[in-house]
Amino acid sequence: MAKKLRETLKIIEKYKKANPHYEELLDILGEMLILREEVSNNVKTETFTVDENLLEKKMAGGLPLIDIAGGSFDLSQPKAYFLSLLNIAERRAPEETRQMIQEIHDGSLNFEQMIRDSFHLLPYDDSEDSEDSEDDETLDLIDLFIEESLRPFLEKVAERYGDMIAKSTWSEGYCPICGNEPRIGEIREEEGRRYLFCNQCGFEWKFRRIKCPFCGNEEQQSLAYFTVEGEEKCRVDVCNVCRRYVKMVDFRSREEEANLDVEDIATLHLDILANEEGYH
Repeated sequence: MAKKLRETLKIIEKYKKANPHYEELLDILGEMLILREEVSNNVKTETFTVDENLLEKKMAGGLPLIDIAGGSFDLSQPKAYFLSLLNIAERRAPEETRQMIQEIHDGSLNFEQMIRDSFHLLPYDDSEDSEDSEDDETLDLIDLFIEESLRPFLEKVAERYGDMIAKSTWSEGYCPICGNEPRIGEIREEEGRRYLFCNQCGFEWKFRRIKCPFCGNEEQQSLAYFTVEGEEKCRVDVCNVCRRYVKMVDFRSREEEANLDVEDIATLHLDILANEEGYH
């Protein structure tokens, strides 16, 4: 087991003791990370390739390196990983999960379309009846695994081109690798620079402190943040123009580095608070 994974699993155990109500989700995350490591170490062929002749043009034009929704890719490896991830869900919701596995095998559920649909989420509409949105933990878990199914393969792209992107003029609020939007980020370096994190591919990129990643609003009076007493290392940056938010963690005063996969789970109460305040 790689050193980084061992350290992450230790962090998960620490958070489970401090936040018992997140124990099941953190256990799922731990299982997922172990499986991710195994898959990443056994990737046979590249799922996502980049036309290096277009690198500079894409960065300058605000286009991510990989067009998940519009591109054509062989998703057989992510599909196999997704089916492995469903074994984690099966222990918690056996009937629903077995049905999904069967539907994927017989073709009535198209995995590739599920992936494309996950990148075509409709913008938030607060006029919708909230009763139409079911609070189904199994479906939430499936959404998590759909996102995760691409992670080991997109990480290969991030590892290869991350340094180049860091030196580019990329200034968008969505991921320069895959185009996904951030849920969490961190404050780093003495200057307090803001970095956004992509859960889809694990990439972090620098982004302006006074700017909304989602609508580009730069008016300081309409940008704000809130914290929870006793958890000052975490905050929620909100925009009062588009009513979106992103969680931020600040580990500069601590010896350890922030693990944003873990922090995203351990700060779910901040998502709830943001939603209650009308942010999405």
